[in-house]
Amino acid sequence: MNKYDRQIILKGFGTAGQERLLQAKVLVVGAGGLGCPALQYLAAAGVGTIGIVDTDTVSETNLHRQVLYGLADIYHPKVECAKAALLRLNPDIDIEIYNLYLRVSNALEIIELYDIVIDGTDNFHTRYMLNDACVLLGKPLIYGAVSQFEGQVAVFNYSMTAGKRGVNYRDIFPHPPKNNEVQNCAEAGVLGVLPGIIGTMQANETIKILAGIGEPLADRLLTYNALTNHTFELQLSTVPETMDLIPKDKLAFWNMDYIGLCSNPISKYDIDFASFQDILGKEDVQIIDVRNEDETPVLDTFTHLRIPLPVLYDHWADLTANTVVFFCKTGQRSKQAAQHFEAYMGSGSGKKIGSIGLYGKWDLL
Repeated sequence: MNKYDRQIILKGFGTAGQERLLQAKVLVVGAGGLGCPALQYLAAAGVGTIGIVDTDTVSETNLHRQVLYGLADIYHPKVECAKAALLRLNPDIDIEIYNLYLRVSNALEIIELYDIVIDGTDNFHTRYMLNDACVLLGKPLIYGAVSQFEGQVAVFNYSMTAGKRGVNYRDIFPHPPKNNEVQNCAEAGVLGVLPGIIGTMQANETIKILAGIGEPLADRLLTYNALTNHTFELQLSTVPETMDLIPKDKLAFWNMDYIGLCSNPISKYDIDFASFQDILGKEDVQIIDVRNEDETPVLDTFTHLRIPLPVLYDHWADLTANTVVFFCKTGQRSKQAAQHFEAYMGSGSGKKIGSIGLYGKWDLL
């Protein structure tokens, strides 16, 4: 009672609201800029079981906005660092961690265990997969997104009216953008405090639903500008046709290719993962990692050079092998590298040039 006294004494909250929090199970997908503040406030509020899904490790570039972590956490798994920090804050709750990629093969099994899902992701294929899974399982989805100085928050797949379908993410954006059509935070930047604000709003919406208080942002999208402190709301409506885009059952969900849905058409440089593995260790081959120096994971299971894309142009002369393969996280930067390298060498060079994105495959190398 003493720990949660300040919210228990609130009119309309009381011990009944606190009990609902203690019995609740919330899944936070992504322990990054949005997930960190949401996790902290959910744990402090006394949500009984919190699940955390993330397979990333803490890097120095995270710390200006992911204040759940410190310098000592760099290179350590985010889920483990987050669990330790949250249990220091509130040892009376349960923290379940999933140090894995959320895929169609495991998403439904994990999400089914929880009452509410918080979207703290930073890529569109996971975002669409989460939306479709929550619609299929009937789970509310607390949406948040940030870029540069602006953020958004909404409550999807939740209705205050019995029998009425709540708006889901596809009602606003039926089809995902392709790679490179929308910049992520690593490309466009983000003001460090902004994810803290939006992530805290996501925690607030979650607590309101669980405790049965206030008016959740169902069928509404709130946009916040950190430079002006201006906010505005869009009233959202369901679009019946979008339900045709969502898998109707688990089997259809398992057969969805969300990564392919968000990918650009295959270029002449793209190679598949099996081909990449075949190339490893062969003679007269150079493998080039074009990610930035601080990006993780650090790969030491095969021979390669790490030359970040911004400085790659100063190292063309170092690429002397007959076969040169560039890789990065999503395949976009590596594709740029391949295009520019071929332009530098000329189409008659005879070199074989390849490109691949290894997101979701780090653990297989």
